[in-house]
Amino acid sequence: MFLPDPNPEFGQCVHKIAQDPGNTDRLYLQNHWGVYRSDDAGGRWTDIGAGLPSDFGFAVAAHPHRPDTAYVFPLNADSDRVPAEHRCRVFRTRDAGASWEPLTKGLPAGDHYGTVLRDALCTDDADPAGIYFGNRNGELYASRDDGDSWQLLAEHLPDVLCVRAAVLNG
Repeated sequence: MFLPDPNPEFGQCVHKIAQDPGNTDRLYLQNHWGVYRSDDAGGRWTDIGAGLPSDFGFAVAAHPHRPDTAYVFPLNADSDRVPAEHRCRVFRTRDAGASWEPLTKGLPAGDHYGTVLRDALCTDDADPAGIYFGNRNGELYASRDDGDSWQLLAEHLPDVLCVRAAVLNG
């Protein structure tokens, strides 16, 4: 999509990068036109978007404890920035991008238009990990079980542009 050179030395539109917890040289990248993995700290990139309904999106997060596990929220396209197929789904890989599974339990089942931006998907450090995302519809969702199930935490907020989470011991 980047013409005339599809692989320029610079000028790529990086949306978000997440580092794998088990291998600091492994990075996950949500680019303007793809989802990629690097196993050499960004020297070379492998397309891992096969199995996703779209390779466009903004957010990517790595699981805080489980190597090879990452999360993305696919959007339709650059010109149609709504959830892929108008379905609210987080996708998880447990094998460094060789395959992806949709995580939908507890998320809206009907048509959905809440765009998740770069900094609006995150994890906490719990085990199992909490996974969180907010969207431009003003909704905030959370999972307490690595993304297996979700609940709506808040709605009717302004656009959620950034989500941060922490485990508090007290």
